[in-house]
Amino acid sequence: MAGYKGTREAFAQALLDLAKEDHRVVFVSPDSLKAMRSTKFAELYPENYIEVGIAEQGAVDTAAGLAASGLVPFVGTYAGFLTMRACEQMRTFVAYPNLGVKFVGINAGLLGGEREGVTHQFYEDLGIVSSIPGITIFTPADGNQTYHAVRAAYEMEGPVYVRAGSGREPDVYKKDDLFSGEGVTIWKEYGHDVLLLSSGFVLDRVLEAAEILREEGVGVTAADINILYGKNDSRIIEEMGKAKTIVTVEDHNINGGLGSYISRLVTENDPKYVTRIALTSFGESGPAKELADHYGFSPAAIAEKAKNTAERGWRS
Repeated sequence: MAGYKGTREAFAQALLDLAKEDHRVVFVSPDSLKAMRSTKFAELYPENYIEVGIAEQGAVDTAAGLAASGLVPFVGTYAGFLTMRACEQMRTFVAYPNLGVKFVGINAGLLGGEREGVTHQFYEDLGIVSSIPGITIFTPADGNQTYHAVRAAYEMEGPVYVRAGSGREPDVYKKDDLFSGEGVTIWKEYGHDVLLLSSGFVLDRVLEAAEILREEGVGVTAADINILYGKNDSRIIEEMGKAKTIVTVEDHNINGGLGSYISRLVTENDPKYVTRIALTSFGESGPAKELADHYGFSPAAIAEKAKNTAERGWRS
């Protein structure tokens, strides 16, 4: 079966399917109908579509009221417009009363640089949301996983933030692969010198890096982390316990995302050496592949850092 075209299209299809199954599903749009690829949703379910205009704070407040009334509202727009402009509303009017609002932030990471540039690349969103108690964070790796992440968010009580992209994410998962409730999926297991952890839209590059490491004699296990700061991290801790060293890779600021999450788990449960591969500066405009390579996400660059990390484990 063919996969979804991208994370935005996957969200739109999941929303359509959910609305068909449950009349309580509502889409609240802060002038984001086209960006979220949800024009068809508005046509088919006009009573379930609320347009508030360019007013992200108002969208979140509206969704909070809908959730308090027993509906299941989704708020979708650009990740930064949502988590930065409406951070207070997400915190105080959704997370604090633990209301079931589902947030979907698109254009997260560098990959949107070709079309929309620096102002619409967002790599601070996870750091912001992870500082708010009670919001569950989903980081699907591609469109196929985004579809199932949206459905999983619908099933979950309380607020959820689903991190989506620009539409340039290569498919890694199959269309019917469900979203892991354990927060981790093991993709390759060639040994335990280094545990190579991916989060989000760099999974294809991490898997290529794992093959390079295998060919160079490094015992590597590569895995996808799809839930950050989750309520049940026992499965992730189990995998970390097998590894001598750990490397995290994410298209996000080096603070507040996967690297921070794993570093905390390591410190609290099984101290060992961790290398974080992430952004340490603002991005820039450019084609997605070239941008990712430039900022250190090429398979070769990931493999080199992972090999250096594994060598620390060998020496110890």
